[in-house]
Amino acid sequence: MLPRMTSPRQGIAFTLDGVDELTFARILRDVMSDAAFARPLQVQAQEPRPGSSARLTLAFLPQDRAAAVQATQRLKTVLLRYGVQIDSVHVPGEA
Repeated sequence: MLPRMTSPRQGIAFTLDGVDELTFARILRDVMSDAAFARPLQVQAQEPRPGSSARLTLAFLPQDRAAAVQATQRLKTVLLRYGVQIDSVHVPGEA
């Protein structure tokens, strides 16, 4: 049997400027309870700190890119629910 090759994870990052701790906690709660963000996707979170914005990254393997793009659309909906403006999103592999 050949060894399984692992691909490096890619990530779609959202910087959440101006989001306070309570709003971030609510966003994270909604994301973690939504099936759109289930495995094989991985949500990485960095809470807001003085001088540093909150950040959510949707990490995925290259073969899960389609699921990640769909989850990104869902994340945009969740963020808009809390009044978080989205200026831009970078998806690896898109021009």
